[in-house]
Amino acid sequence: MSKSFSYIVDLFTKNIAALFYFIILLNFPLSVWANSLNETKLALLPEPVANNAVTQLTIENKDYFLSFSGVGKNKTYRDVHNKAFIYDVNQKKWQAIAGVPIEKAINGLTGRLASVATSIKSKAYVFGGYTVAKDHSEVSVPDVYSYDVTKANYQKLASMPVPVDDSVALPYNNRYIYLVSGWHNDGNVNLVQLYDIKTDTWQQASPFPGKPVFGQAGGIVGNTLVICDGVRVDVHINKRRSYAAEASCYLGKINKKMPSKIAWQLLPHPTGKSRYRMAAVGIAKYQKIVFIGGSDNPYNFNAIGYNGQASSPDNGVWIYDIKSQSWQVKATSNATMDHRGLLHLDDQLITIGGMGENQQVLQTINQHGNVNDYL
Repeated sequence: MSKSFSYIVDLFTKNIAALFYFIILLNFPLSVWANSLNETKLALLPEPVANNAVTQLTIENKDYFLSFSGVGKNKTYRDVHNKAFIYDVNQKKWQAIAGVPIEKAINGLTGRLASVATSIKSKAYVFGGYTVAKDHSEVSVPDVYSYDVTKANYQKLASMPVPVDDSVALPYNNRYIYLVSGWHNDGNVNLVQLYDIKTDTWQQASPFPGKPVFGQAGGIVGNTLVICDGVRVDVHINKRRSYAAEASCYLGKINKKMPSKIAWQLLPHPTGKSRYRMAAVGIAKYQKIVFIGGSDNPYNFNAIGYNGQASSPDNGVWIYDIKSQSWQVKATSNATMDHRGLLHLDDQLITIGGMGENQQVLQTINQHGNVNDYL
């Protein structure tokens, strides 16, 4: 074989190899993109739902979203339910699971809304909520359940000492869950109730220092938690009590040696304007706590404000930076409200269901963008 011919063959072989590797590299990011949350419209929930308790967990590198109880599209007392759903992120598929149990039906009612949920390892934990009767009377449910995704079953756990709804559930150290403030039957409580999943017991932690609220939002990173806003109860002379938006934020530092001790301090509010039923999450990777959506007009479960005006979702995004102890205020293009929690996966910020414009109950997995877009 001549030198020139060998050179041509060698050059051709190298070019073919280069082309092959180029094609592999070109297709690799596309395949990664195809498996991400970004590439397509995510599957619709089996049905519209708002005021649902949501959480997420990862088992053997598989991610799941869960939704428990809530209110359906017509937003009447008849639409309050205990239905539950699980979303397999990899399969992009929702599946109905057994409804949230209730130890003792309240006036024949098993559905509830304003429950809260969180996850530790392979289990989701669901707390409380309230039932709504035909006469619109409401009762806070004391029940607590864990849901094991691998076994697809619930386990009844020790009931809350003081049943609360419209609260915040924050996990700590893979063992403890804090319920901060919330509504108990006839009024708000300033309690911080601490549940130990290892011993299935409760204790009272350092009380919430602000005005007791319901519909607040909060997140936790390490031993730092931030709670914002909600609705307080105002009492008056010779007049019925009223509900009012509470614009306030508090930071708590959990004592690492004694988890029932929380050192609380007041934070400056990011805007001075309260939001009700926001979605929030702490993101350890960035040492930030993110708040999204909600409404500036507190409302009943039918989305009509306590002032008689229909409520609308807010597009605000608040980000508290734990290291710099400062706020950033941004906006999302996807305004939603009536949430119980914010999910975070592959740097995407996500809510499940809730309400959109014109108080419409949503059937969607709502994507609020990449967290880095707000930093």
